[in-house]
Amino acid sequence: MTIFSVQHLTAYRYARPVTFGQHRLMFRPRDSFDQTLLSCSLDVFPPPDAVRWIHDVFGNCIALIDIAKASSELRIRTLIRLDHTAHVPLDLEMDRQAFGFPFAYDPEEAIDLEPTILRHYPDPDDSVGKWAQQFVPIGKTARTGHVLMTLCYAIRESFSYVRRNEHGTQHPAETLRLRSGTCRDFALLMTEATRSLGLAARFVTGYIYVPDRDGPVMLGGGSTHAWCQVYLPGAGWVEFDPTNGIVGNHDLIRVGVARDPGQAIPLSGSYDGGPTDFAGMDVQVNVTTEQGYGSATRD
Repeated sequence: MTIFSVQHLTAYRYARPVTFGQHRLMFRPRDSFDQTLLSCSLDVFPPPDAVRWIHDVFGNCIALIDIAKASSELRIRTLIRLDHTAHVPLDLEMDRQAFGFPFAYDPEEAIDLEPTILRHYPDPDDSVGKWAQQFVPIGKTARTGHVLMTLCYAIRESFSYVRRNEHGTQHPAETLRLRSGTCRDFALLMTEATRSLGLAARFVTGYIYVPDRDGPVMLGGGSTHAWCQVYLPGAGWVEFDPTNGIVGNHDLIRVGVARDPGQAIPLSGSYDGGPTDFAGMDVQVNVTTEQGYGSATRD
């Protein structure tokens, strides 16, 4: 059991005072058996006229921020503190019928899982599907957990992590072709690859704790992080972080889940002005433990 604190600052700069449209913020972690929110705070400059909280279609907690005052700067700072318990549910907790791959979901669950089983991105040559199939042994029954772990580790070992300035997420076939991408690109690639195998998968956004210690370098720190979940009967939604080769929720702080990355954007909004009015932005995320060890990097 670990107490994590996350401080997330996003600052936008403008060449002149501009007015703002509503901003949509996803930062409050999802309470569950493996993570319990202890406290959270939100600080906005200029001071907002209203902050309204809603749950989206996936049950994620969303803050809607209205700002009437014009300003040449917009700063949004959030602070959360939560109790986190590492959990690795896989073969030991899966239903026996799901041990071997392939398997069929229970019809009652399949109805609700269908939108997360269907592939979402065009792939005329089925490059993603063919790539995923290479991790399924030929001529014998494969273990579901082994197939998924091998797929997750293959992205970690064979793809290059890069930061991009462009907005959005690469199509999975493009990430496969380039063999490089961001954590969001890798999460989406594994999501679509898993769906091509007939399994339910969804996109997760949140944070990762990067301990300052010897050992493998953890990627994706210093900003929000992304990974995916796969639904396995008996184990439920299991975390897979292909950027770091993590199975289970170890060091992962879950904020939002979605069918597609476009539905899990941590912060979005608008301003009234031209492209030349935007002067830049800074993002800083600090994730620390109760003892004070952690990461502090700047994008």
